[in-house]
Amino acid sequence: MRRIKLTVAYDGTDYCGWQIQPNGITIEEVLNRKLTALTGEEIRVIGASRTDSGVHALGNVAVFDTRSTIPPERMALALNQKLPDDIVIVQSEEVPLTWHPRYQEQITKTYEYHIYNARTANPLKKRTSTYVYFPLDVEKMRAGASYLVGEHDFASFCCIRTSAEDTVRRIDSLEIEEHPCAEGAFSYSTKDAREIVIRVTGNGFLYNMVRIIAGTLIRVGRGFYPPEKVGEILVAKVRTEAGVTAPPQGLVLLEIRY
Repeated sequence: MRRIKLTVAYDGTDYCGWQIQPNGITIEEVLNRKLTALTGEEIRVIGASRTDSGVHALGNVAVFDTRSTIPPERMALALNQKLPDDIVIVQSEEVPLTWHPRYQEQITKTYEYHIYNARTANPLKKRTSTYVYFPLDVEKMRAGASYLVGEHDFASFCCIRTSAEDTVRRIDSLEIEEHPCAEGAFSYSTKDAREIVIRVTGNGFLYNMVRIIAGTLIRVGRGFYPPEKVGEILVAKVRTEAGVTAPPQGLVLLEIRY
């Protein structure tokens, strides 16, 4: 028996998240089905991060056990030939049978939240970013984000339906970049268009935590909250103090580092 580690990228638009559930198709379900067909064994993958419906990934991680004779490093190529176009195995490798993607001593995850900020929506950005019509002040967003770096109780930035008993997490970095994106004939209505990317790295994230952080920073950027309000929200430890949960399509699990 061998344990194979997969690095998985996917466009989550047409899936009900990672974890198998009764109300629609999921990434985990597709991987199980295609691996079972490939190996002739009943395969059940174990994922590192259970991304929500509509959320994307470039570097999620999963493992599965198999007796297949396919070389571990070629498992990615063999599996990609069976998968739909919106799921890709980036890498496959063998790991010890005791290796678990969620229970390692040191894990950091990096997420990005993408915002398309322009007067007119761009249909090509619809699946992978959240559209915001009102101009956003990125410098104020950066100032607000600075309050979140470090180890804190993030109860205010967690969905009230969470099962987590401990809401303390550590954010190692929280950066906000902006890139102009007016292009071609479409630029007549988007000359000030830009993509704003919130990139956050930490040792773990609560349910909807990154999307609530994004929703709160959008409110700072629009001028509804002053930057220092983010620090007050953090101290309050009450979910209703923070901004709305930003839509899922802007969120990407960029990397899990062990």
